[in-house]
Amino acid sequence: MVDFGMLEFSIRDDLDHSAPRAMCVLRPLKVVITNYPEGQVEKLELPRHPKEDLGVRELPFSREIYIDRDDYMEEPPKGYKRLEPNGEVRLRGSYVIRADEAIKDADGNIVELRCSYDPETLGKNPEGRKVKGVVHWVPAAESVECEVRLYDRLFRSPNPEKAEEGASFLDNINPDSLQVLTGCRAEPSLGQAQPEDRFQFEREGYFCADIKDSKPGRPVFNRTVTLRDSWT
Repeated sequence: MVDFGMLEFSIRDDLDHSAPRAMCVLRPLKVVITNYPEGQVEKLELPRHPKEDLGVRELPFSREIYIDRDDYMEEPPKGYKRLEPNGEVRLRGSYVIRADEAIKDADGNIVELRCSYDPETLGKNPEGRKVKGVVHWVPAAESVECEVRLYDRLFRSPNPEKAEEGASFLDNINPDSLQVLTGCRAEPSLGQAQPEDRFQFEREGYFCADIKDSKPGRPVFNRTVTLRDSWT
C-alpha cells in the first residue's frame, strides 16, 4: 500500500514541472486603485511557468481588481506579510499597492478596499523601502466567474478501519473532504480551459478542469492536491 503523503508528493513533483501557472481568487474582495487612471488598461505579460518554456499569458491591469479576502487583515498577527491598513504588498507580476481605506457594510463586513499604487514599481522594487509580501489577483472586469471544488482526504486517519470501540470507519470521515466555492474569479486565460486541463493556481494548489461540468466560459475546477502537505 502506498502512503498517501508519498502519493501526494509524487503528484506535486509531476505537476510542478508540467502544469502552467495561473491565478484564481477563491474568496474575492474588490480593490479599487484610486490613483490609477480611469479607463486605462495595461496588458501585462506573465510567464506560464517559472522554469519551463511554456510561453506567456496576457493579463489586463486596470483600476479595479480582486484579491483574496484572506489577504487583508485589519489586526494582523506578528509576521503577517500580506495587506493591512497602511501596509504595502506587491501584486504578482504587477505593481506595489498600499491599503488606504476599508469600506464596510452595515454589519461591519469589509466589502471593498481603497488602495493606491506606486507607478514606479512595475518590475522593480520601490526606492527606500522593502515590500516583503506578494499576493495574487485578477482583473475585475475581465476575470471569469468559476466554481472551485476543494477536495481533501476522505478520512482523518491513515487506517480508517482502526476506529475506537463502538465506532465504525464512518466516524473517521473527514467532514471537510469537499468544499464547493462559487463566485470565484479566475484570470481570463482560464475561461477557455478544456475539460481535464491542469493548472497550478498560484498560492492555492494544483487544479484540473472538471471532465463533465466544466465548459468554456463557465469553468469548474477540482483541486487535485494542495501546494504543501497540510496533514503532517
